[in-house]
Amino acid sequence: MLIIDRFEGDWAVIEFGRKTFNIPKVLIPPGAREGDVINIYITLDRESTGTRAETVKRLAEELFED
Repeated sequence: MLIIDRFEGDWAVIEFGRKTFNIPKVLIPPGAREGDVINIYITLDRESTGTRAETVKRLAEELFED
């Protein structure tokens, strides 16, 4: 269970079990308050990952040209 512990500036402090972590406040739904339980869903964006890998490869090739 993920619980909003508090807000600190631009960050939301999230409680997860006995640990806490910060996420940007802009990712929290509007109107959420301290003590609210939230759900987070994470998905992979394979298309963007592939595009990014191609860009990094191209830049590395340009950087290390003979």
